[in-house]
Amino acid sequence: MTVKRSINRTVEVMLAMFGVWPGMPCVIIYRIFWMIALAINEFFHCRYFVTHFNFENLFELMDCLSSLLAHIKLTVKLVIFSLKQHKFIEILTTTMEDWSDCGTSDIVLRETVRKAKLSSNICNGLIILHTIAACTYVIGILLADADVTDQSIELPLMMKMEYPFVIDTRYKYRTVLVTQFLFVMICSWGAGLFNALFLTLALHVGGQINILLCWLTKIKPEEMGKKHESIVTVTKIIRKHQKIISLSGNIENLYSHIALVQFTSNTVMICSLGFLIVTAIGSPNATEQIGRSLLFYAVTNLETFIFCFAGEYLSNKSKAIGNAAYNSAWYDMKTKDSRTLLMIILRSQRQLKLTAGKMMDLSFECFTTIMKASGSYLSMLLAIR
Repeated sequence: MTVKRSINRTVEVMLAMFGVWPGMPCVIIYRIFWMIALAINEFFHCRYFVTHFNFENLFELMDCLSSLLAHIKLTVKLVIFSLKQHKFIEILTTTMEDWSDCGTSDIVLRETVRKAKLSSNICNGLIILHTIAACTYVIGILLADADVTDQSIELPLMMKMEYPFVIDTRYKYRTVLVTQFLFVMICSWGAGLFNALFLTLALHVGGQINILLCWLTKIKPEEMGKKHESIVTVTKIIRKHQKIISLSGNIENLYSHIALVQFTSNTVMICSLGFLIVTAIGSPNATEQIGRSLLFYAVTNLETFIFCFAGEYLSNKSKAIGNAAYNSAWYDMKTKDSRTLLMIILRSQRQLKLTAGKMMDLSFECFTTIMKASGSYLSMLLAIR
């Protein structure tokens, strides 16, 4: 069956669950629920961090910090998507228009479907990976046989939190564990969800650029010599280029501040998770501690890489537009037609960019910078320890 949507159905359902998919009923109730739930969750994290702040508890503090930052990132994403709902609607409208144009050409249909299938497979893979990472993160606590009656020890929890009540019965303890398990899974799904959506949109833009490149390379000067054919071809190319620029700008507007918060928090998270893995080596329960943090560490690195890859991908694709226009048979065209190609070349010199808060471009160089910064902070933490 032919794919007729760019956004994976699973991603759409999860966006509706978080209250950010346009047109769903009771959207305000969904948003208020998640904001309150996440705010309470983060408050208990902060309370634990302040209560147990001591360099002797550095391992527990880093564990608490990484979990807290993961929830803060999800909160920021939900807030930004709620505030910029109109931009998200514009993006969805543009993608639907691109699908409507698929009937005009086999090339358009083939390229759009190919990118949609690739995006769908990646989305499913990301959701599965985040689910496995979340399960690995909590499985050790679920299997632990804790003595709830012994108040002299700290009960093992999936997330380091300080609750305003004493957990002195097995019923309370199980209730807390179930609640934390749900939050870990939801936070993990949320992280994978918005990353998958971002990559889907970037790949869709890349597919539309491929269509434009195909049109540019197949320009025939003899057809351009005909007045009607010239107007149709030039108009089609210009409209497609303008739509690509507009769609890329909307994605940048929607995700720019998300990327800034994500890179800031991921730098600290990569450092803290790396600290947990390194310091766990040689300890009595090293296998459990390393297994708990290793996939979380890998997913955090992957999250950073996805954003940088998308920025690099669109930047390289936009360069190809100018090259394709220059390599076309412009020298055999009429002056007015060749001038149109000249304008496309000039416009493509301003590359399509995705940025982190307008402060730095998303690229592989940015990814390298983040990894270097995280490594430096990790060395500092190990020195303190």
